[in-house]
Amino acid sequence: MSQQKPVINRRQNAINLIKAHNGWIRMSDAIKAGINRRTLYSLRDDGVIEPVSRGTYRLCGQHSLSEPDKAAVALRVPHAVICLVSALSFHEITTQIPGAVDIAVPFGAAAPRISYPPVKVYKLREPSFSAGITEHLIDGVKVKIYDMEKTICDCFKFRRYLGMDVVLEALKLYRERKPLRVSKLIEYARICRVEKIIRPYLEAIL
Repeated sequence: MSQQKPVINRRQNAINLIKAHNGWIRMSDAIKAGINRRTLYSLRDDGVIEPVSRGTYRLCGQHSLSEPDKAAVALRVPHAVICLVSALSFHEITTQIPGAVDIAVPFGAAAPRISYPPVKVYKLREPSFSAGITEHLIDGVKVKIYDMEKTICDCFKFRRYLGMDVVLEALKLYRERKPLRVSKLIEYARICRVEKIIRPYLEAIL
């Protein structure tokens, strides 16, 4: 009995730590907190926690995940910002289904190595990287996402990668949203250096 008590304590400590992180935990954070791999693997094998992506776990029995890929990436790369088609999808101004999670990182930063979920990494210079960042709670995880106006301007900037059909559809769906923030669009367009490109489309659609 005396041998089991430390094991029970370790398991409960691990569960308490995961609860303190809104039901999520990264293996690296658990190890830093003194929870060993064997304890996490035991909780996984017993169905107490479940893997969401490599090295990332969440407590079982919680509400179903709405956007697990975005939450998992935010845990793995806290400084990254969800952008482009992934951000369009979050804001519901696209019919595209992202095949990977689009993330922006500061220019010069090392590209994160994530095998799953798949990610597409875009490096943005300042002040473009820091402009328009909003924070949302997704499945208990704080996720950074560019707002609608910044996302549209980024799409114009990367239009050759996305295709103009995707960009114009987003602008059209944005036009149907109220209220519109045209001044914000122009502000971000200047920051992203696409003002001359976007203005004719704004005049035609807005």
